[in-house]
Amino acid sequence: MDHTPFLDDAYAQAKKSYDEGGLPIGAVLVASTGQVLGRGHNQRVQRGSPILHGEMDCLQNAGRRASYRDAVLYTTLSPCMMCSGTIVQFGIPRVVIADVENFEGDVPFLESRGVTVEIVPHAPSIALMRRFIAEKPDLWAEDIADT
Repeated sequence: MDHTPFLDDAYAQAKKSYDEGGLPIGAVLVASTGQVLGRGHNQRVQRGSPILHGEMDCLQNAGRRASYRDAVLYTTLSPCMMCSGTIVQFGIPRVVIADVENFEGDVPFLESRGVTVEIVPHAPSIALMRRFIAEKPDLWAEDIADT
């Protein structure tokens, strides 16, 4: 399966957040048919929300679903524990991650809970996050609760 279109879509969400002054993290939820169910980007800064990480915003925008078992979550950055817990809670069976270089996240936790994790390096996502961390280290530390 070619992940590029969905990773590019998630990157566009990350870039949107960066351009708005937020953290450049985007996510896209995709059905097994290839239909995009929802998109989102980190909005902690824009909306003053402590929980609107990219994955959380994406799931909120996808709306209520009886089941997520036919979905794949694409994310520009390895999910944190909060987002990983939500992935497990909702039963999302597969996550495709564009960047584990800038943040390792909780891949072992996801895998230990039966989630299939695929790491597909996406150079634009990695570069944008690296740039953001260099430009706004305090905001990055706040986002990952490393203050």
